[in-house]
Order: sequence, then C-alpha cells, then structure tokens
Amino acid sequence: MNSRSSFLARRLSPLLVVALVIAALAAMPVASVGLNLFVGGTSATWAHLTQTVLSEYIANSLWLCLGVALGVALVGVTTAWLTAMHDFPGRRLFEWALVLPLAVPAYVMAYVYTDFLQFVGPLQTALRETFGWEHGDYWFPDIRSLPGAVLMFVSVLYPYVYLLARSAFLERASGMLEAARTLGMGPWRAFFSVSLPLARPAVAAGIALALMETLADYGTVAYFAVNTFTTGIYRAWFSLGDRVAAAQLAAMLLGFVLLLLMVERVSRGRARYHDTTGRNRPLAGRRLSGARAWLASSLCLLPLLLGFLLPAGLLLKMALTDGDAQFGERFLVLSRNSFVLAGTTALIAVLLALLLAYGARLAKGGLAAGLNRLVGLGYAVPGAVIAVGVLIPVTRLDQWLAGQWESWFGNNPGLLLTGGIAALVYAYLVRFLAVALHTVESGLGKITPSMDDAARSLGLGQGASLRRVHAPLLRGSLLTAGLLVFVDVMKELPATLVMRPFNFDTLATQAYTLASDERLAEASSASLAIVAVGILPLILLSRQIAASRRR
Repeated sequence: MNSRSSFLARRLSPLLVVALVIAALAAMPVASVGLNLFVGGTSATWAHLTQTVLSEYIANSLWLCLGVALGVALVGVTTAWLTAMHDFPGRRLFEWALVLPLAVPAYVMAYVYTDFLQFVGPLQTALRETFGWEHGDYWFPDIRSLPGAVLMFVSVLYPYVYLLARSAFLERASGMLEAARTLGMGPWRAFFSVSLPLARPAVAAGIALALMETLADYGTVAYFAVNTFTTGIYRAWFSLGDRVAAAQLAAMLLGFVLLLLMVERVSRGRARYHDTTGRNRPLAGRRLSGARAWLASSLCLLPLLLGFLLPAGLLLKMALTDGDAQFGERFLVLSRNSFVLAGTTALIAVLLALLLAYGARLAKGGLAAGLNRLVGLGYAVPGAVIAVGVLIPVTRLDQWLAGQWESWFGNNPGLLLTGGIAALVYAYLVRFLAVALHTVESGLGKITPSMDDAARSLGLGQGASLRRVHAPLLRGSLLTAGLLVFVDVMKELPATLVMRPFNFDTLATQAYTLASDERLAEASSASLAIVAVGILPLILLSRQIAASRRR
C-alpha cells in the first residue's frame, strides 16, 4: 500500500494535479450541458420548440454555415494567393492590412451596415436625391436577412482562411511550383493541381475557425432576426424561463460544432501533401502589369474596404457627429467594467496557461499533453453553450452555499458567485484559455531543453527554473497571450449577456442594447472603442506578416 502511494505521488506531480483540476473545471460546463439531454426531454417547452421553431433553427444554422464557408474560402484563398505569389501595386500594404477586419466584431458590422443601407440611411437617401426617386420607385436589398448575415460574417471572418492559406502558399509552394513549371503547367493549372492541394489542410482549418465563430455569434443573428441555435438558447433561458430547454438547445449546438470539427478532420482523409523538393526558398512573386495588376489590387481592396475601411470610417463619423449621449461618466463606467473583466480574465488565463504548458514540458508521459488538449477544446464551444453550462451547476452551488451560510450565521448572503463577476470570469476562462495556452506553448517550444538541464545543474528546482529562467524568456509570448485574451473578452457578447450581474453592463452589451433599440448612432461610441482595442494585437500580427514575405 505504501509503495502504491509513493508511485502515485511520483506520477501526480503538483503541476499535473493542477492540470487535472483545470481540465475538470474546463470540461464541467460541457458535461453539464450534455447531461441535460436526458432531463425533461418531453417538457412542454421542448415540445413547443420542436413543433414551431426547431426546424428553423437547424435550417438557418445550416444555410449560414454553407454561405460563410463558401464566402470565406473564396475571399481568403483568392487574397492569400495574390499577395503571396504575385507582385502588383499595393501588395505590400494588402499583405498585412487584409487581417484588419478581425478587429471588427460581426455584430458591430451588422449595426454599421444597417445604419448605412437602411431606407433613411445615407446611401439610399443619396440615391433618391440624385435620381429623384420616391418610395416604391426602386428595389433595394434588405441587409437584415439571412444573406445579409452571411455577408457580415464573411466580411469579418475571411482573415482566418487568408492567414492560414497564405502561410501554406509561402512555406510549401516554391519548390513544387518550380517543378510544375518545368513540366509545362500554366499558372491556373499549377494553382489547382499543386498549390491548392498543398494548402488544403490550412484552408479547411481556416473555414472551421470561421464557422465556429459563426455558430457562436448572437448579436448579428439576433439583430437581423435570423433564428439560430444561439438566439434560441437566449430566448429559452430568459423569455421562457426554462433552463433545461436552453441546455438541450445548447447541446444540439455543441453537436453542430463537434460535427464541424469531425468533418474538417475527415475532409483531409488519408491524403498527405508534402514538398519533397527541398527548395523551399521564398519564391519571387510573379509580376503583374496592366489590367491584371489593377484587377489584383481591386480584388484585395474590396474585402478590406467592406470589412474594415468603410465600417471603421462610418463608426468614426457617427461617433463624432452623434455618438452616445451618455458618453461621459456612463461611458467611463462601461469601459471600467469591460477592462476589469478583460484584464482579470487575461491575467488568470496567462498564469494558468503558463502552469499547464510548463507542466506538459516536464511530464514524461502523454497525460499532461492530453489534458492540455482537453482544455483547448473550450475555444470550439460557443459562448452561449458555456454560459448555460456554467450557470446550471454554479447556480446550484450558489444556492447551497447561501443555505449553509444562513444555517451557520443566521443571515442569507445572497448569490456569492453568480451575483458578481466570478462566474462570468470562469466562463471566459473556459472559452478563451485555449488562446493563451497555444501562444504560451508555442513560445515555450522555442526554448531549448538544454536550458532546463543547465538550470538543474545549477541546483534550481522546477519552480525556481520557471520563475528565473523560462518566465523571462517567455515575456513576449506571455504579453501576446494576455493581449489576445483581453481582446477576445472585450468582444464577447453571448456569455456576457447571459451571465453578467444585475446592472453591470460592458461596452459590448451597451452597443447591443442601443442597437436593439434602433439607436444606432449612439451605439457607435461603444462599438468604436471595441474596434480600437481589437486593432492592438493585429498590429503585432501585421508586422509578422510583413516580415514573413521578406525572409
């Protein structure tokens, strides 16, 4: 018995115990949602949903996924191919500027374009004044529709495919393209026969990321009145007051996400595309001239214009001319709330990510790495699912704690966890810890293992090595990880709407509330602040993109 205890003590190091606890906490919301599949399946609420709107939720979600997948693939691959493999006017600007739409949340894009394209908006007003048209004299597409939602998502999410496809073209295409040219292949045939197959895994991964963001969105589809699983979860929880029905819808949405991940993995099949030429030097971009050069510039300018330049300009104009009437003290309170939530989550996420990544580095077996992958799955789970999965067990824990406190001290303290920001920060960590973990793991992988050996030879233990050797070397990665989590929390809307404490609003919820009340100009101030914060990590990313071309 003693030998077995000593064996377990050796296997379960303190860092591994920490990883086990974090993995269990990260998996609990998903497990909570899954368990509710077997509870109350024949309730009146669920029967009502299945008879009325469930088929609409499924159909709209499928059409959204199909439209967004085709759109981001077309825009992302086209711009990646042009900027990576050609030289044309503005290419050096486009190669990094094309990632800027990531700074604009889809729901902010929806508010901006609705104000711009509506009947009393500047575009239709200018058309009527120019041509003397009256109401009913012309047809104009309705942006608040399913196709309009697809356009919003494509405009802000295509950079996922662009970034991954561009890296694949730059890293793998040079030697193979030279071999294709020696075989007499033209540019188009070489693209479809060589470059695109080489980039296929990267393109599939980018599409999967874009679709996960699409399924996780609430603000855009709710504002455009497109009923999806996320809007159904919110209505079941707040309008119908049925947490079981909300959890069952969340479980179906989670099934959608898991199916998406499975399709992405199966789409690769057993095919493997390797460059065996050994000539992966940077390929000189094919020089375009004349009409082809201007066409390439136009194709790169259009998504940048629609995804960033136009919405950012319109937001700035609205904020300066109209803006939020409560911009002063109220805006400072909203900013403080957003920064407290984002800063607290980012700090905890970086600390946990450092412990998890360092524990996996020290572990000899695969258990620690497997636990890290389990923690990383949280990023694939929509915020609405996590919110429901957190609220159900945490609310029960809150009620139990309140009952125990009252029995011990004679007074009811109220909601200790869900009454503050603790449960909300927990939900953020489950959702975004993977972002910090992947960044820290990448940075830690660049530190040679000989540094660990040198630290041990100097008598430093694991904790001292982490504090005095690895942490200073990881300063840049830790800062990047914290910044990415900070921006993601600032933009997160579904989980914040569901879980925020009473009378606790953020910039994201303020923008959504004002836009829902059709006060679009007032929503511009909060929306512009979110976009401005989102630009910060993209500046770092843009520098890396610009540098990658010159290597």
